[in-house]
Amino acid sequence: MEFLSKSTKNTKKLAKQLVPKIKSGSVIALYGDLGSGKTTFVKYLVEALGSKARIQSPTFVLIKTYKIMSKKIQMVNHIDLYRIENIEELKNLGIEELIKEPKSVTLIEWPKIAEKILPVNTIKIYFEYVGENTRKISCEELNVQNIY
Repeated sequence: MEFLSKSTKNTKKLAKQLVPKIKSGSVIALYGDLGSGKTTFVKYLVEALGSKARIQSPTFVLIKTYKIMSKKIQMVNHIDLYRIENIEELKNLGIEELIKEPKSVTLIEWPKIAEKILPVNTIKIYFEYVGENTRKISCEELNVQNIY
C-alpha cells in the first residue's frame, strides 16, 4: 500500500481506515525522517482507536501510554527511540515487555535500533516528506483504499 497524503485531514482518514486492521497486541514500527509525519499519524491513530488524550511526541520521556476505551484494546504505548544509542539502553526501558502486552497496541517511532526484538508480524509503515503539506506513506502489510 502506498498513499500520498496531501493534508493532515488525509492522514487522519488513513488512520481511521487502519483501525479495523489493527489487532490487540499489534506492534507498529514507524520509519521516516524528522518532520515526515510519524507523530501526526500516531495522534490520529490513537484518536481513531478511541482515546481522548492529548498526543505529544515522547522524544524526551521516551514512552507515553494512552488508555483506550475498547474491549479488545485497553492501551496504546507510544515509544520514541530517537535518543536511544544502543540495545542495552533499549532493554533497560522494558520495551520487550511492552510489546508483549496482549491488550495493547505499541507504536514505535525510530524503530531501527529495536528491529532485533520486534515480533515477526510487526507492521512497518514508512513516511516520506514530499512537500510542505504532502507525505508519502507506505506499508506492505496493510491494504487501504485511496481516500481522495
